[in-house]
Amino acid sequence: MALGGGEVATYGKKKKKDRHAYHTVEAPAGSSAAFNGIPQAGVQPSSFLNADPSAMPGPGGQFLNQPITPQMSQFPAPVNAPFNPTNQASSAEFNSRQADPAFHANVQTSAQGRVDPDQIPSVPRSRDAISQYYLSNVYPTFEHHIPPPASVSFVAFDQGNSSPKFTRLTMNSIPSTADALHSTGLPLGLLLQPLAPLQAGELEIPVLDFGEVGPPRCHRCRAYINPFMVFRSGGNKFVCNMCNYANDVPPEYFCATTPQGARVDREQRPELMRGTVEFLVPKEYWSKEPVGLRWLFLIDVGQESFNKGFLEGFCEGIMAALYGSDADTEERKIPEGAKVGFVTFDKDIHFYNMSPSLDQAQMLIMPDIEDPFLPLDEGLFVDPYEAKSNITSLLSQLPALFSQIKNPEPALLPTLNSALAALEKTGGKIICSLAALPTWGPGRLFLRDDGKQHGGDAEKKLFSTEHPGWRKVADKMVAAGVGIDFFLAAPGGGYLDIATIGHVSATTGGETFYYPNFVSPRDTAKLSQEIAHTVTRETGYQALMKVRCSNGLQVSSYHGNFHQHTFGADIEFGVVDADKAMGVMFSYDGKLDAKLDAHFQSALLYTTANGQRRVRCSNVIASVSDNAKDCMKFVDQDAVYTLIAKEAATKMTSSSLKEIRGALTEKTVDILAGYRKNFSGSHPPGQLVLPENLKEFGMYILGLIKSRAFKGGQEPTDRRVHDMRMLKSMGALELSLYLYPRMIPVHNLQPEDGFPNAETGHLHMPPSVRCSFSRVEEGGVYLIDNGQNCYLWMHAQTSPNLIADLFGEEKDSLKSLDPYSSSLPVLQTQLNAQVRNILEYLKIMRGSKALTIQLARQGLDGAEYEFARLLVEDRNNEAQSYVDWLVHIHRHVQLELTGQRKKEDSGDNSIASNFAGLRPPYW
Repeated sequence: MALGGGEVATYGKKKKKDRHAYHTVEAPAGSSAAFNGIPQAGVQPSSFLNADPSAMPGPGGQFLNQPITPQMSQFPAPVNAPFNPTNQASSAEFNSRQADPAFHANVQTSAQGRVDPDQIPSVPRSRDAISQYYLSNVYPTFEHHIPPPASVSFVAFDQGNSSPKFTRLTMNSIPSTADALHSTGLPLGLLLQPLAPLQAGELEIPVLDFGEVGPPRCHRCRAYINPFMVFRSGGNKFVCNMCNYANDVPPEYFCATTPQGARVDREQRPELMRGTVEFLVPKEYWSKEPVGLRWLFLIDVGQESFNKGFLEGFCEGIMAALYGSDADTEERKIPEGAKVGFVTFDKDIHFYNMSPSLDQAQMLIMPDIEDPFLPLDEGLFVDPYEAKSNITSLLSQLPALFSQIKNPEPALLPTLNSALAALEKTGGKIICSLAALPTWGPGRLFLRDDGKQHGGDAEKKLFSTEHPGWRKVADKMVAAGVGIDFFLAAPGGGYLDIATIGHVSATTGGETFYYPNFVSPRDTAKLSQEIAHTVTRETGYQALMKVRCSNGLQVSSYHGNFHQHTFGADIEFGVVDADKAMGVMFSYDGKLDAKLDAHFQSALLYTTANGQRRVRCSNVIASVSDNAKDCMKFVDQDAVYTLIAKEAATKMTSSSLKEIRGALTEKTVDILAGYRKNFSGSHPPGQLVLPENLKEFGMYILGLIKSRAFKGGQEPTDRRVHDMRMLKSMGALELSLYLYPRMIPVHNLQPEDGFPNAETGHLHMPPSVRCSFSRVEEGGVYLIDNGQNCYLWMHAQTSPNLIADLFGEEKDSLKSLDPYSSSLPVLQTQLNAQVRNILEYLKIMRGSKALTIQLARQGLDGAEYEFARLLVEDRNNEAQSYVDWLVHIHRHVQLELTGQRKKEDSGDNSIASNFAGLRPPYW
């Protein structure tokens, strides 16, 4: 069945007209009276003119007990032609038009008034509305064609199409030709997070063993068996859904088919029922004998690391990661077969023999850093539970051991080379701490960024590394199946050359955790939790990845942190983990047949942490349509801006930031102008018409332009590069929060907020508010979380009672709070319990970064500047406010419609094409 087949039932027999969010810009005053709360002629004055109808009784009551489902495209009633006061509208039609005050933005830029900021699309409102629905409903992956927003918690039911947690297509219905795709302005791509974590209530990924022969695959294109392959000739042949080749079914896999053509044993075969499965693979898929994952901890014991308390925090973090906070439990945190090893470094490299047969760890110093070698064979890697006493005594003694030595200059590159030598035979994962610029020995780095190369080509050079030693070690690590995560604490916020050091982790598929101003008591909890998360999240190593797609499409590029030898080759990772995502872009090499569906399959070959070689396979299907207008109904907004962000981050080393910002704006105009021109029907020229599924798209792109990676103005290159690489590897959930943070007022919580619902057991979350200072109330206290850091902002006039309820009786003023606290004390007050529960919920809805709170008290803490940065709807970060941005975009959409928009190079439609016609005056 084609995906389009289920539509009729959903929308009834009436032809479904388009739905838009209207934004009347420059309407003469008073012309859109109905939107201002005055009923227009022909409409009975009703109580829900300016209200949210889904929550109102009255004529629209037929939706009252029927939740708005995403299948309805979030709107229950079909929308008719633009409103004409003489035609009486049925209450359902009227309701669907007035479905949310955010849709009809009476955005007046005329002299009579300013734009009303309440009328423009609201990210928090769209997130909160849908999250309610998914508290009581699952997401069936085949029946629904638009996945839930990335920041919403949902349970996916895998029906043969992979869950959106693993795969998101930018369009779940694809235009049949390249020209039709071009008319939408949208990218065609797939966002992949192959090892994404599941949540409670979702089925485990089935692991299938086909013995020595391996999983059945297509002989021509090598696609793996999946639910969309068709069996025919009584079950003797299977037709590949990618290349349509008819393969013989291997005898051991044969099964008779029913008259309808389905295999009799289909229900018992997960690979024919589920969209995401794992295959255990035989020896021909091995590059070396798979073993349990080897974790190698490289610990910086230099002067900065010791003085900052970073060394102590790092050692505590490793112990928490391996043994948990309660040291007596015997529960395994890392799987059977995995082993750990320890190396410390300053200007020398120290190896430790941790063998459980020794009474205590034995230290071997290797002073020859010019030509490092491996001084011991046995005893470097041990089972953390057999050698527990040696490991805990070593880690607790390290800070004291090096307190007298304090070498200021670490030698990092030789340490990485000797770590690689230790892992060369097996592959594995390195976790390395660093607290000073490594200025010693071969591969020493210099202060490249003196803050003067602002903008232009000089700054661009600082975003990548030319150093041959560092590039070589990165390539060698990938080849050996080794990856690395860095924990970097900048000395006094100083320069660490993350462009060079982080190149090694980015190429190998690892991650850098960066603490720009590490302060010991405050950030130790975050450090400790992040190390624990790194060690315990699902991790694979020695990974290869390939994406296959239907005839008529081809992969045009991959975006993410990995190593790719030549264009078109498989992409390689030293390590890959649950939080990493990559983007794949497709282009057309022919016309697609609208009678058939388009298929995509990603295959990740990797070794699991317990030493099994597996292929993680995800299958996605999309319908194909000759009419691009239909495709606009199935656009996945999160996938679109995530792929645009990944592509823009890839361009950072080749284009200037100014060009990238211009091109992001340009892309937004292309998409909205394409929609307005080709698909939206007739509207007054003053209206900004947004596609229903891309209402908040403009806000997310503005958030991207304001992000640390791309924003104008001064920004340390370390922070820019760190955020650029982070954008390349972020999944949709983490990016959604990063571009538009959650802001929750905690001074006016309802009594039920922050407690589980008595019937369902789900935590009742308070609504979040728009990220704008205009929403901040006097005396208010707000949590703002962008998935990286979480700030508790407190107004200068915060009531002493509220402070005492949150922090304890003896704390009654802002000044009495400890500026370095990172969590709330556990108190018996209602408010304290509510806020702690809300924080616990936020902990599960994020990517790889831990959640600890940082105080931002008005007028007292420097973190207040960070809080102001996160209010992305205001004018900040060298870019416009949300309202001005929409007006600006609208102006250029109008220019495009009248043919007056200037383009320099109209031939190039990639996002990197740079245009002059579009820069706001202060870029």
